[in-house]
Amino acid sequence: MFYLNTNPVIKNMENTGYCKTLDENFSLACELISRTQSHAELINMLKNGNIVEKQLAALKLDTVNSKEEAQILLNNLTGQDGKVREAVSAKIAELAAAQDKLILFNPVKNYQKFLESIVDINGNICRNIISTLENLTCDKEFCSVFVPELIKKSLELALKVQNFDLQEGKYKINKEVFKLYWYLETIYVFAASVNTADLKNLLNSTKSINEYTIREKTAKILSKNFNDKDLDNIRQLLKNDTNYYVRRF
Repeated sequence: MFYLNTNPVIKNMENTGYCKTLDENFSLACELISRTQSHAELINMLKNGNIVEKQLAALKLDTVNSKEEAQILLNNLTGQDGKVREAVSAKIAELAAAQDKLILFNPVKNYQKFLESIVDINGNICRNIISTLENLTCDKEFCSVFVPELIKKSLELALKVQNFDLQEGKYKINKEVFKLYWYLETIYVFAASVNTADLKNLLNSTKSINEYTIREKTAKILSKNFNDKDLDNIRQLLKNDTNYYVRRF
């Protein structure tokens, strides 16, 4: 049976070459998957390739052999198409499990890139990078530059979320809450390196934010038992929260 497409949106996509581009990308992906590339070819695809090539190269890459190669991979963690960023984040998390490979990513130099990718719009990327950073909790040099900036950015977001005017739009509010959520999750991982005074300042702001997921992350951080009276008071307050997911900590 001949099917006549009358959907104006689909017809417009066809007329602008959108479907042709999809077909070309699919064909390229199939060709790349079926073919074996050398290590050098994969690195070159990550450096100079298009979206499909970068994504496939990240997935196929077995290792990085130098700081230069690690940096090429890391450079694709931000500022790229979401499919590329997710593939790269998964590969970095995989490689970072080996300490000799983790050091090649030069985390002290690249801490700002990690801070940016922790709050990627794609939650899978956030998880992958936090998993990567868990391997650096005992690295004093990294923590000395990363943690203070993490706290600073978190406090800025907390104050912004607290003072949001609902007329600014729900999307804008949710976007900032999403970022704060993942920063707090990262603080939980690095809790041992956080200055207590800074932590008090931050959690005094997040303990009463309307969005329960932020209070939940606040309570999760406090489950670390900091042996501090003020922090313990906040924890006890949250144990009586109206939301079960907050109280459970």
